[in-house]
Amino acid sequence: QHVETIFAAKTRVAPAVRYQREILHTSDGGCVALDWQWEPDSDQALPADAPVLVLLPGLTGGSGDSYVSHAVLSARAAGMRAVVFNSRGTADSPVITPQFYSASFTGDTRAVVAHVARRYPASRALLAAGWSLGANILLRYLGEEGPATPLQAAVSMCNPFNLTISNQGLKSGFSRIYDLNLATSLRNIFMKHALLWTGMPPPFRPDDVAAGRCPTIRDFDDAITIHSFGWPSVDAYYAGSSSALSVPHLPVPTLCIQALDDPIAPKEATPFEALRAQPLATTVTTLTGGHLGWVEARTGATGAPWSNAVMFEWLSAV
Repeated sequence: QHVETIFAAKTRVAPAVRYQREILHTSDGGCVALDWQWEPDSDQALPADAPVLVLLPGLTGGSGDSYVSHAVLSARAAGMRAVVFNSRGTADSPVITPQFYSASFTGDTRAVVAHVARRYPASRALLAAGWSLGANILLRYLGEEGPATPLQAAVSMCNPFNLTISNQGLKSGFSRIYDLNLATSLRNIFMKHALLWTGMPPPFRPDDVAAGRCPTIRDFDDAITIHSFGWPSVDAYYAGSSSALSVPHLPVPTLCIQALDDPIAPKEATPFEALRAQPLATTVTTLTGGHLGWVEARTGATGAPWSNAVMFEWLSAV
């Protein structure tokens, strides 16, 4: 599990993708960055009715990550127009208020989906796919929005589903390395915008983050995240933000792809019974794949993950 996770992260090559960035301002005064694949003004441009696919990367991921770039190119090959929704601060996107994002905050997702629907009203299908935390947020959004969502289908990959169980798994063995690395990435994003948190009163603890006193994801959430979104504790935040709660309320066909050896989104956190009982859910599990790994024999360790082909075959058929 660790070999494939690390191997893919270190060796998978991000293909060259030319993006056009759009800054979407939100109703709370913040903003997010939408990276659209650049389209030439020629016969190569996709038609106005082409399906549009919104991509939600993982915890600190963004449009430059290899698994995201591969999906953007695969979308184009499938005749779909892809846009990467970079959460606040990720992929060098701007942060203009003292708020990032969380596993339960769906306001930005709701704004992005509505904006994309307005931008391409002739599109014959509005779709979305998320990885890891992005998958959790996507399913949370779908459960909250219900039949009102303009999305017609969704794909969830490497979803941690039950955040209490998933975070507990990061506390032991080699998985602690993932926790430390992800927390370091969160701190790096925070430090680029730390001035916005200057003078924030307790219980916010921005100085703890700046001083390196938040070495785990849980520590960062305890210092910043839960206070930004009104949670009384980290335990309450994890319990109330888990997308496993949303599975019974999914309003559109949803494909869930999970690796049974995923060290960050462990099988123990996956709500198999709820997924089985949900008629709109299709669950695919693999014995191996790690987290965001899924190295495919055909494309090799540097190429697109195996999940790419599955995702676009399903989206094209659903």
